[in-house]
Amino acid sequence: MIEKLYPYRFEIFFFSQVTILFGSLIVPSAIFENIVSPILFLINLLAGILLLSTKKNLMWFFVVLLLVSGVVFGSSLFENRNEKFFNFIRMITYFLFYVVVTFEIIMQVWKAEFVNKNVILGLISGYVSLGLIGFFICISIEMADHGSFKGLMLDSSNRGEMITEELMYYSYITMLTIGYGDIVPVTSLSKKAAILIGLIGQFYLVIVTAIVVGKYINQLHRKKD
Repeated sequence: MIEKLYPYRFEIFFFSQVTILFGSLIVPSAIFENIVSPILFLINLLAGILLLSTKKNLMWFFVVLLLVSGVVFGSSLFENRNEKFFNFIRMITYFLFYVVVTFEIIMQVWKAEFVNKNVILGLISGYVSLGLIGFFICISIEMADHGSFKGLMLDSSNRGEMITEELMYYSYITMLTIGYGDIVPVTSLSKKAAILIGLIGQFYLVIVTAIVVGKYINQLHRKKD
């Protein structure tokens, strides 16, 4: 089963990321953040296991992360007293996941001999994953030191959901160097996080994307010859 799905690893991973980012456009925000989003992250974890299936040690590491995430998600549905603890464990789990899987995606794209659809989707998935890493960094900072980001539009009735949406938006806007200025880092740690997110986004475009483009140009020249 894994062998049959492996050639489509980048497609599965990419489309699971897209649903995480834009699923709230279809599903009501409260339902999406509390129920649908955690399920989609579990699916993304499964896609990450498929992505690393050729590396047994990393694959089992992902299996453990998947089990931890599943237990945390199930416990959070029935136990609200430890909601902050469950959210903290969930953030750590997803952060570790995206750090490892992003590195692996970059390595697979970097070592690819031929540029095809899978490599392009892998390139895009790596960039999207960097934005998610930035999001988990930002939300961890906000959880540890409330008020680290100025301009978060919070509603007391669904504060957790609003923070998630706003910081997800902030991470990608910063990585894309758009910087509307509606959300601003105000503490030393959050400012350094903003710098880091902007740098990794630019490094990815300048180095990894440039290498793939260079490979594709060489590939076209070989076909002409």
